[in-house]
Formats: sequence, structure tokens, C-alpha cells
Amino acid sequence: MTNTNKPERDISSKDENAFDGITFEVEEEEHTHEGQKVKRRGIYLWPNLITTAALLSGFYSIIASMNGEFQQAIYAIFIAALFDGLDGRVARAIGAQSPFGEQFDSLSDLLAFGVAPAILMYSWSLNDLGRIGLAACFVYTACAAFRLARFNVQIGVVDKRYFIGVASPLAAVMIISLVWVGLDIPEVFDLRERGIQAVNAVVIIAIGLLMISNVKYYSFKTVDRRRVPFAVLPVIVFILAAVTYNIPVGILVLSVIYALSGFVTTLMAKKNTTV
Repeated sequence: MTNTNKPERDISSKDENAFDGITFEVEEEEHTHEGQKVKRRGIYLWPNLITTAALLSGFYSIIASMNGEFQQAIYAIFIAALFDGLDGRVARAIGAQSPFGEQFDSLSDLLAFGVAPAILMYSWSLNDLGRIGLAACFVYTACAAFRLARFNVQIGVVDKRYFIGVASPLAAVMIISLVWVGLDIPEVFDLRERGIQAVNAVVIIAIGLLMISNVKYYSFKTVDRRRVPFAVLPVIVFILAAVTYNIPVGILVLSVIYALSGFVTTLMAKKNTTV
């Protein structure tokens, strides 16, 4: 009598040889320069180590927000943004890009730029609104998750010169710069007023919706590959000088201008396609 379960035992034995016992291992399929597919174990250390530092910064920001240490929470998200911009550059510089690194980076971004800013805003301003404040912060976090998932599936499809929707790090910067300005100018942002709380709820929802919108934002990924007019340099110096006069307000103004610039970029792109 033939044993119909034999192929299943063969498959399971192969799986056990691939991952023998209780181990922590990653196996990825990569393409060689000759176009062949090869399977390799392990991960690239330095890019994923930087991503882990970004993840730690986002986690620390959440803890700081829950403890009422809002200034520390803001700094932690800024540090996470710096690490987020660094890990991709390091991976490309040393040829250490991998599917694992891409997915790990997205999960780190969700915590640092999707969850941490929402917890900061809720702890600073929206907790008095109860379920409305909770819902507003959740909308922001959900939109960040949607935006990152859409970004992952559209890699290699969209124009690299543009982001479709506000990038999650910029969305986080808008949130934390608003909180930072509120901490520096408490007489303007009187959190005891329901009107101010309602405005903050609308703002965090609007920023979340911008992340999942189809508005195009210039990514600046091609700036270092081409020359620019010399007049650009004095303009940048003037902008930096204005920002240093009042750093929280300067960062907030610049981030809002960039958020609004996406609508101009989208309209110009539509005009070019219709001509």
C-alpha cells in the first residue's frame, strides 16, 4: 500500500534542515550581478543597527510623553528622523540594501513617526477631549500605517523625484514642532480652552490625511546630482538664519510651507500632462 503522506514528510524535513531547532535567523532571496537568484542568511549589520536606534528613539519618545516630559519626547522624534535619513544612505553606500531592511525600516517609521507623535499630541493637548481626542490621534496613526504600506508596494513604480502624500517623518515634524511652539508660547496655546484643543484635533487629522493623499511633494533626492544656481545658496543661508532666531517657530513655518507646496507641485504636474 502506497503512503500518500511521503511528500509531506520530505517537505517538512527540508524545512527543518533550513531552520534547525529554536534559532533566530533570516533567509533572503537576492539577485546577483549576473541576474541569478541566490538565498543568503543573516542581515546587514550597520543599516539595521541605525534603524534599531531610530526605533529606540521612537520608543523613548512614547515613554517620555506618557511621563509628561514633552521636550524630551520632541527631541527623541527629531533624533529618530536623523537616524531614518541615515540608515538608507548607509545601506546604499555600502551596498547593503535588502528586503528585510526595507520592512524593518517601515516598522520603525510607524512607531517613531506614526505612534510616537500621536501619543505626544494626545498627552499634551487632546486627552481632555476624551474619546474625540483618542479618535483623532488614532486617525493619524492609521494614516501613517496606510502611507507606509502604500509606499512599500509602490517602490520602483512611482517617480523618485516626488513623494505621493506627505512623508511620515515630515508629518511627525509638523506635529512635534506644533507642540514645541505650544510649550514655548503657552499664553498663545492655552490648552484649557476647548477651542485650542479642537484645533489641535483637526490639525492632527489633516496631517494624517495629507499622508495618504495623492498630493505630490518634491523629494529632493536628485538635488545632489545636479548643479543649482549660486543664488540658491544665499537664500538657504537666509532661511537658516531666520530659523535659528526662533527654532520651533521656524521649523513649524518651514514644514507648513512644504506641506502647502505639494498642492502647487500637483497643479503644475497636471498642467504639464494636459498641455
